[in-house]
Amino acid sequence: MAKIAKKEIKKILVANRGEIALRVMRSAREMGIKTVAVFSTADRTSPHVRYADEAVCIGPPPSSQSYLVFDNIIGAAKATGAQAIHPGYGFLSENPAFARRVREEGLILIGPSPEAMEMMGSKLAAKDAVKKYNIPLVPGTDYAITDVEKAKKIAADVGFPILIKASAGGGGKGMRIVEDASQFEEMMKLAVSEAISSFGDGSVFIERYVGSPRHIEVQVMGDLHGNIVHLFERECSVQRRHQKVIEEAPSSVLTPELRNEMGRCAVQVAKACDYVGAGTVEFLMDENLNFFFLEMNTRLQVEHPVTELITGIDLVKEQIRVAMGEELSFKQEDLTINGHAVEVRVYAEDPANNFLPDIGKLTTYSPPQGPGIRVDDGFEQGMDIPIYYDPMIAKLVAHGKDRKEAIERMIRAIDEYKITGVTTTLSFCRFVLNHEAFTGGNFDTHFVKAHFLPEFLSSQSDDEAEIAAIIALTAQANDRKILAQTHQSDQFRRSKWKSNRS
Repeated sequence: MAKIAKKEIKKILVANRGEIALRVMRSAREMGIKTVAVFSTADRTSPHVRYADEAVCIGPPPSSQSYLVFDNIIGAAKATGAQAIHPGYGFLSENPAFARRVREEGLILIGPSPEAMEMMGSKLAAKDAVKKYNIPLVPGTDYAITDVEKAKKIAADVGFPILIKASAGGGGKGMRIVEDASQFEEMMKLAVSEAISSFGDGSVFIERYVGSPRHIEVQVMGDLHGNIVHLFERECSVQRRHQKVIEEAPSSVLTPELRNEMGRCAVQVAKACDYVGAGTVEFLMDENLNFFFLEMNTRLQVEHPVTELITGIDLVKEQIRVAMGEELSFKQEDLTINGHAVEVRVYAEDPANNFLPDIGKLTTYSPPQGPGIRVDDGFEQGMDIPIYYDPMIAKLVAHGKDRKEAIERMIRAIDEYKITGVTTTLSFCRFVLNHEAFTGGNFDTHFVKAHFLPEFLSSQSDDEAEIAAIIALTAQANDRKILAQTHQSDQFRRSKWKSNRS
């Protein structure tokens, strides 16, 4: 292999906002690297703007006029003398055209190559790339299909129920479950239509529907010297609208042997696209613990803190070192699992109203503290939650010596988290963490459908109000008792004082 030239990075532009921008900047600062924030006019007073060494306004609030505009991001990097761009997640983080443009402009993208993004950005191309490595795949087609009659025949061969999925899809868009052949034609047309409107690409493929799947992903990291390792798995099965809400590491159902096998497969997937930097290989696991390759996310994940807490590795620092041409600072055999970590996503959403966004002002905002608690946030008390972006307020993470302690710490932290002005997912997360299906590790991606009803939250609030009332009444009774005892004691002292005087 040709010798890799080291590249010095003295200043990084973070092409993102909110908590992930702050999270990247903090690691950069610890490395002695300057940072540049970019912001839309809606984010002018955000903490990440104040934290950075420099800040550049890149446009009005809509992301299509600010955070997604190549010229504005690259222009800000050049104007401030930043040598590298960290895209965080979301926005431009998995955009191969942006990655290619950054490279053409002589800047460093802290992330994988545009070629790796393109390969893994298409579920069909990704399937084709990993086939030769004997990675388990869900039975179905590994090519795009548009002929309805042919697709119907393939579906019958695969066996119903089946899943029609958009190749360029994500977040549940362009996806339809088909229970039997009579629904197939209509569902396929709907999937293609949604894929075109969401991604500009109507390519769909067919997979057997895994009825009770767990969503387990493996963190990988690669460098420019050909080293690729995995940093164990994350369990991400508690979801709403096909998007994660609670994640943990490690998974409660994996044996050491299964963990090693999934890790080996994840490394092979990364090798299939010559992966460099931090990435995540996602798997579906059925009720018999058979796992199947789902896709690869070519970026840092929202839930990366749980991996950091159980491994002691700062993934952002490692991303930056890799981008500078350094080898990974650890080998596979150096990594061990230390304890257990749980993350809940604190969204400004109303769980009792189908998790719809609840935008408003953070009238009260006081995050929890204490042993084993980490809060990655990008808001302060008095700030508004903008309507233009994802409504995530923070990531709340708890680490303990084992799963039980991590869950207990998380419940304590949720109870200490004070947010008013908007409704959040904290009550829902508390419900999940107390549910026997979760504590027993017996859950899958259908947790919400199987176990949650909005009225559970109101009954939970009623129970908490009742407990609070009982505590208050008990305290009141104790206060009266103490007062009565004090009064009696005072009378006794006064009577003794009188008798002593007489």
